[in-house]
Amino acid sequence: MKGYVSHQLQRCIETPSRYILLVKWETLEDHTEGFRGSSEYRKWKNLLHHYYDPFPEVEHYEAVFPSADA
Repeated sequence: MKGYVSHQLQRCIETPSRYILLVKWETLEDHTEGFRGSSEYRKWKNLLHHYYDPFPEVEHYEAVFPSADA
């Protein structure tokens, strides 16, 4: 997808049934408008959304102190 940079799935050490999916995009709009408005998103949604219980929260973050490789 345009603007996609990388992703990382992490499992909680204290609560192994909890996960966090971190997806890095070049811009917020690449995610919210580009990906979310695409036919690829609809396919992804149809394949995966029924596995979520509860449905995950989607939040957007920005680096406070960007790393040198950002």
